[in-house]
Amino acid sequence: MAVRAARPEQGPTSGVSKAFLNVRDAAEYLGLSPHTLYVWRHRRQGPASFRMGPRGCVMYRLTALDAWIREQERADSRCNGELSPLNVAPQARSDYAASA
Repeated sequence: MAVRAARPEQGPTSGVSKAFLNVRDAAEYLGLSPHTLYVWRHRRQGPASFRMGPRGCVMYRLTALDAWIREQERADSRCNGELSPLNVAPQARSDYAASA
C-alpha cells in the first residue's frame, strides 16, 4: 500500500487546518480509492470513520488516519524489527526418534 505524506489543506482565508476529511479526501490522503474505504467501512475494517451532519456524510478525522497508518506500520514486519522472523533465535527441534 503506497501511502503519501500529505499536509492538511489550509482554507484560503483561514489559518485553521482541515481536521475532518470526507471519503474522497481521505482516500486521496491514503492513496486508495473511495470504493476501498466504503468496502472497509462496511466490513468494519480500515481507519475509524463516523457520520456527521444532517445528511450523515461519512467522515474521517485526520488524526485517526495518521494513527491508523502508524498501526499498519507497526503490524508490518518489514517496518517493525520486533516482528521480523530474522530477529528470532532458531528453535531446537525435538528428536522424534529418541521418544519412540
